[in-house]
Amino acid sequence: MMRSRLFWLCALVWVSGYVLAADGELPVFDAHIHYNDDARSALTLQSVFQKLDRAGVSRALVSSTPNEGTLALYQKYPNRIVPTLRPYRTDADRGTWYRDAAIVKYVERELQRGVYRGIGEFHLHTGETGTDEIRRIVGISVRRNLILHAHSDDGTIRGLFAINPGARILWAHAGMSAGPGAVGALLDRHRTLWVELSLRNGEIAPGGRLDSTWRALFLRHPDRFLIGTDTWAPHRWDELPGEMTTARLWLAQLPRRIAEQIANGNAERLFPR
Repeated sequence: MMRSRLFWLCALVWVSGYVLAADGELPVFDAHIHYNDDARSALTLQSVFQKLDRAGVSRALVSSTPNEGTLALYQKYPNRIVPTLRPYRTDADRGTWYRDAAIVKYVERELQRGVYRGIGEFHLHTGETGTDEIRRIVGISVRRNLILHAHSDDGTIRGLFAINPGARILWAHAGMSAGPGAVGALLDRHRTLWVELSLRNGEIAPGGRLDSTWRALFLRHPDRFLIGTDTWAPHRWDELPGEMTTARLWLAQLPRRIAEQIANGNAERLFPR
């Protein structure tokens, strides 16, 4: 299985050899990394960066529960880590944060650090965008020009834009289960929506071959997609190199300019140094 996968990777690189960098690896900006408490217990800061190096990750968008993990990585390598503020003080906040006034105060206080580039990655679902707290969070993000990194269904994305059409949203996992039709419809409608593709490799390129519908969508919106992995648990750090190999496999089936945009260019423009 691994030999077959490597064969196709080599063949695709030969056909479109311009896709990969001179060292044989296309640098990737990983737009979905966590360094949560359980990972901090298992992985030192040095080992985290060794794993990012091994996977060919040039920069990473990081959030954590609690946020101390994100700050520790950022303080170690500020030029490589893009920190976002997760609105959870602990895991217990995940199901209630959107209706908890104390969370808004927490977000406002934490943003005074002046280092966060976004709010999220947060979990929010249809029917949960109508609270005063969410309206305030969206307002804060717009005033401060921060990205909202939303783990949400397509109805929730529409709800967030209904609060303020000027919101800037990074849609985690391309909605997790949303197909290219639903993703494309939202991208067509909202010019300040970007999509990261963590945990979607198997659907985008089943068996390693890029799905034609996803390919058409990438060609239609080449400036709106980012690569992500989602290290939500410690074992995901060990899977990082394999995830990036898989992503590079289907990226190599795109024109060079578009492959580079999705791999790192779009994220670099969204989060400039």
